[in-house]
Amino acid sequence: MNGPSQAFVLAAGLGTRMRPLTDERPKPLVELAGRSLLERTLDHLEAACISDVVINTHYKADQIETRLKERTAPQISLSFEPELLETGGGIKKALPHFNGDFFVLGGDGFWEDRPDAENGNALHALAQSWRPEEMDILMLLQPVERMALTQGIGDYHLDAQGRAVRAHDKSGAYMFTGMRINKPDIFNNTPEGPFSYLDLMDEAQRKGRLYGLVYRGDWHHISTPEDVERVQAAILSRMAAPKRAMP
Repeated sequence: MNGPSQAFVLAAGLGTRMRPLTDERPKPLVELAGRSLLERTLDHLEAACISDVVINTHYKADQIETRLKERTAPQISLSFEPELLETGGGIKKALPHFNGDFFVLGGDGFWEDRPDAENGNALHALAQSWRPEEMDILMLLQPVERMALTQGIGDYHLDAQGRAVRAHDKSGAYMFTGMRINKPDIFNNTPEGPFSYLDLMDEAQRKGRLYGLVYRGDWHHISTPEDVERVQAAILSRMAAPKRAMP
């Protein structure tokens, strides 16, 4: 795959909305049909030939370290945060690991690619659409109308050129999936300590350098136990469905 070969996965949050499932485990280790959200994300990254991944940790960090100890690909580095640095500060702390533009992914998403559809492979579609001379951040967006199993929030509008504009009233046609490519220099002149990545997105928008790409696969935001139940039921139903015989 052409494009960035490194990625950062946000996995340090407390997962309060996922309780009681997160009382005894960090949210990225919540399972869907027998495999954790984090492992599913890493499977996608490995399949896309991403070589190096940094994962930030905080809540029950030892469990994530133990779970990933036997994994050999991609190469994983853990960035422990004794105090939460929020979405922006956590990535900034890990910048020495990166040698160029890189992917950022949330630890609470579940997606299933549709390789036969245009922009149906999330990581490949972002990589192919990344134009660093024009973009500071390229986000993967899901149409709200296609959020059938989990709640869709209209985070962004898109103009005809693919530039993204934040919908402060949540009236946008697209929800941000948490997956993006960004340049490391967007962190220049940012504060030390905790800060929100949303500040960087707003700054990129002001410069006309925040873009969105509409995903044509199936993406779900896993935020509550009810989300887990609905998405897991859909996965198990598909697994149990009889396979159609080849003609």
